[in-house]
Amino acid sequence: MRVLFDQATPVPIRPFLEGHTVRTAAQEKWDRLRNGELLDAAESAGFDVLLTTDKNMRYQQNLVGRKIAIVVLRKQQWPELKAHVGRVVAAINAVTPGSYTEVEIPFD
Repeated sequence: MRVLFDQATPVPIRPFLEGHTVRTAAQEKWDRLRNGELLDAAESAGFDVLLTTDKNMRYQQNLVGRKIAIVVLRKQQWPELKAHVGRVVAAINAVTPGSYTEVEIPFD
């Protein structure tokens, strides 16, 4: 699967996504695109999943008919995510085209 990391997505997650191709919005030169434009660009480029920390995306964007799956991290700091990275990997591995998933990270 092709996975796109949105701006605030912690890059240390990348090595845990074995078997997936991971790129960042910055690497794609899309770091200035707004959410709707970013989703359009990612879909056009063939990305399967957008990994983001934007908890408001589902309320700000019409996601009906989207091909790209969206996985939202409920926390964005790597120290908090590190112990629960398996939840992120599982969520990405379970996506279906156009799905929306929020990954809850428990308080430690």
